[in-house]
Amino acid sequence: MAFAITQTCCNDATCVAVCPVNCIHPTPAERAFGSTEMLHIDPKTCIDCGACADACPVDAVFPVDRLPDGLREYARLNSAYFEPGGPGGTERAPETTDTGPNFHAWGAPAFDRVLPPDFGPLRVAIVGTGPAGMYAAKDLLLHTRAEVTLIDRLPVAGGLVRYGVAPDHAATRKVGETFARFHTHPRVRMYLGLDVGTDITAEELAAHHDAVVYAVGAATDRRLGIPGEDRPGCVSATTFVAWYNAHPEVAPDAVDLSAERVVVVGNGNVALDVARILVTDPEALAGTQIAGHALAELRRSKVREVVVLGRRGPQDAAYTRSELLALKHLPGVDLLIDDHDPRIGTTIDAATPRDKAAVLRGLPRESVDWSVPPDAGGRPRRIVFRFLSAPVAVCGDEDARALRVTGGTGEREIPAGLVLRAVGYRGVPQAGLPFDEATWTVPNERGRVTGRPGTYVVGWSKRGPSGGIGANRACAAETVGSLLADAVAGTLTPAAGGPRAFRRLVRRRRR
Repeated sequence: MAFAITQTCCNDATCVAVCPVNCIHPTPAERAFGSTEMLHIDPKTCIDCGACADACPVDAVFPVDRLPDGLREYARLNSAYFEPGGPGGTERAPETTDTGPNFHAWGAPAFDRVLPPDFGPLRVAIVGTGPAGMYAAKDLLLHTRAEVTLIDRLPVAGGLVRYGVAPDHAATRKVGETFARFHTHPRVRMYLGLDVGTDITAEELAAHHDAVVYAVGAATDRRLGIPGEDRPGCVSATTFVAWYNAHPEVAPDAVDLSAERVVVVGNGNVALDVARILVTDPEALAGTQIAGHALAELRRSKVREVVVLGRRGPQDAAYTRSELLALKHLPGVDLLIDDHDPRIGTTIDAATPRDKAAVLRGLPRESVDWSVPPDAGGRPRRIVFRFLSAPVAVCGDEDARALRVTGGTGEREIPAGLVLRAVGYRGVPQAGLPFDEATWTVPNERGRVTGRPGTYVVGWSKRGPSGGIGANRACAAETVGSLLADAVAGTLTPAAGGPRAFRRLVRRRRR
């Protein structure tokens, strides 16, 4: 019986590396790897060895015959990927052996990232302990003799894994346990609650290390650019996610759930996370790592309806198929498509099985009367998808009272006491580094920061806010490769101060 990859796939491709029969695609050597929503197992090639399940850092791999009820659709999704005309039939990485079409060539292990034997250990500082920074640290610690200083401005390590993953995605959060093992590595020193740019300068950090890698992510959200956006009751999804994950910089009372209807502007995975948390039975969240203050507010919540608003049609939605499928299995929650524009239904009906819009087929559709209260007739909580609608203004006297949208038959107002914008993240300038205001990234070439020898960048601050946790693995490998090449070439300036001197500096600044 074959295995199948399910919703929580993080795309870090550890499973690809351990598969003995090359049945998991796309691989990092295939063009589709950089844009795929998830990896897939070919059921015709899988030999049921279970190596992928053992290696998966987020528990996304299951035997097909043991898939839980809510995940059974993934057996079909994995298989469909490899069917004639499916995405998996368009490209394959070159085979590495002539002993058979499906087997890797086995030979002596190659450690192509190891520095020459006579090369002394590098001292590398990594600013940020999220996935990007920890993949870089893991690469350095496993493949070189580097001494790594981990720095985070927050009092708890983890970055996006700790403060950006929904609490009911416990399997995804497990990747943090993999990273945490390196926090106590004998060649690691970690400083939490230390802000580069405030407590110490970028120049001081560089002076005490041979190289510095910044993994500071995209710390804030994109704005809608519409009137009323700054009213109380219009909150960024970034703040909402941080609120339910107990981020120390977001107040416990930052979110008020006294409104019956909430509009979430955006239709990416963050928008679906926010919508799902708002309508999930709070008791189902009680056993998760959700913040206590958030759980208490959700228990008091009056929210009955969440409207997920998308500018584009269902064929162009930014969420992944797996996250949308998860919504279909929420107990006690109805899903509805606002059929206000005939193009929406036409698109869904014409979608092929490989189109994302096909997942919406079978959901009820109606032209929603927004004047009807969300709890009319005692109906259950629900999520309403409204496509082909653009926000125009947040309306109200002081607080948000409605969102004016345009699309289909023209402008109209959707009454809502809370508007959450979930239209993407953006980077902010980091002290001591150049910054590109157009792309919200640090200008770099393969991770080398422009005009700053010995300084590197990885993750969203390097490539922009795209890709999930696993995408940072290849990103970090490229940056670390650039760093090691520079070390061998002799272009790094040796550290002027050692670990003790840096420790004394940090102690002085924290007084």
